[in-house]
Amino acid sequence: MIPKQEIIDAATRYGLLPNIVEKDYVLGWLLAGISNHDAFRETWVFKGGTCLKKCFFETYRFSEDLDFTLKDEAHIDADFLTDAFGEIGDWIYDQSGIAIPRDGLRFDVFENPRGNPSCQGRVSYQGPISPTKGGLPRVKLDLTADEHLVLDPVTSSVFHPYSDEPDAGISLMSYAYEEAFSEKIRALGERTRPRDLYDVVNLYRLTDARPPAATLLNVLRAKCEFKEIAVPTITAIERHRDAVEAAWEQMLRHQLPVLPPVAVFWNELPAFFDWLMGAAAPAALAPVPRSAGDALIRERRLNLGVGFQAESAMEVIRFAAANRLRIDIDYTKLNGERTQRRIEPYSLRRSQAGDILLHGFDVQRQEIRSYRVERINSASAAGESFTPRYEIELTSTGALPIRDNPPREERALRVHTSPVRRRSIRRSSTGPTHIYECSYCGKRFRRKARNSKLNKHNDKSGYPCPGRTGFYVDTKY
Repeated sequence: MIPKQEIIDAATRYGLLPNIVEKDYVLGWLLAGISNHDAFRETWVFKGGTCLKKCFFETYRFSEDLDFTLKDEAHIDADFLTDAFGEIGDWIYDQSGIAIPRDGLRFDVFENPRGNPSCQGRVSYQGPISPTKGGLPRVKLDLTADEHLVLDPVTSSVFHPYSDEPDAGISLMSYAYEEAFSEKIRALGERTRPRDLYDVVNLYRLTDARPPAATLLNVLRAKCEFKEIAVPTITAIERHRDAVEAAWEQMLRHQLPVLPPVAVFWNELPAFFDWLMGAAAPAALAPVPRSAGDALIRERRLNLGVGFQAESAMEVIRFAAANRLRIDIDYTKLNGERTQRRIEPYSLRRSQAGDILLHGFDVQRQEIRSYRVERINSASAAGESFTPRYEIELTSTGALPIRDNPPREERALRVHTSPVRRRSIRRSSTGPTHIYECSYCGKRFRRKARNSKLNKHNDKSGYPCPGRTGFYVDTKY
């Protein structure tokens, strides 16, 4: 398990509470466990807001639930899920040190509005900063087996920006980006919650990842037809405005460093629906003029080598850019003088001389300026929205759009290459479980076979343990 300080440092970078970051960390390992379980690897398809955050756009709102469409309805069984997640919990503890107690697993099966079984699960966990007494934090799972998959699922890499990321990475089956986008539009029309409004507008803003409107509309129509609901319209959604505005802060504030004004998102909906129904998209903005030799930096993960302060500032800047918020920066000039500037962030580039430069519009000076990133002492979102003057190039490159109805063999070309998997979890719900304790650090491991040899692991403080053998403690039947 990673040290507690890593969670605290990440929370500082993201401007969030540590418990929100810890949950994001645990979500990554739960996704790793699910994708490595023999029963789930090819039959569970990841979707929803957490999928957008963990698979497509790392600079996005933090999410807290895991949503899956299941290809095998037989998996919606409380006993089966309890056994399987018990195995997953053992594997996660073995790999990361995160405890998933079996008595903290709960799965409630119910009949959905179409008369078919669905399930809500609760998975408790003990992470780096979780309380040792009282109730443990939990992750909610929403599982359904009767969703209509319009497009073939893709194999997606999972963002896990923590020091214990598996060497081979984490990957699993997820909705195609176009289907994930369409699901958010459907949800906006069907339940109209603040996070649906936030997601739809943000996905529309990401022009480099925006699918053709006709493709999106075709997928949306198929999904709405399956649900027996009308395709959402701006008129139908508008009547929920008061309720969304009232719940905006309560439902979103803890997931974002700074909460953008809800009015800005409502004001973009008409343009989005016009585009979806066939109107021309707004003309693309020109990028900030580029100096000779400048190279655009747009990687999903920014390992700039400019120090913790500057890296933390860039997390805030990327978030503010994605949410159209001006930022205040504390900046050290070449003469050593510190100054405060309010800017609209647009682009990150490496100059021909090797300097990493943030390009932004200086609100006081009313002109484009560049700022050397290593001289940025701090940055904060000002809570003041802006209408872009130039193309915003600070969001990471997103998913590639597909054409209408491409051939299956061509569609396969857009699937990410799956990394080599770590040891799989093989389902074995019957028989005894043998418990071994590391003779060095005291950490316990569950085994289906009698085997005292231990894999590399961290001790209870999150540091590598030299112990490689354990002694037998007990057998559970």
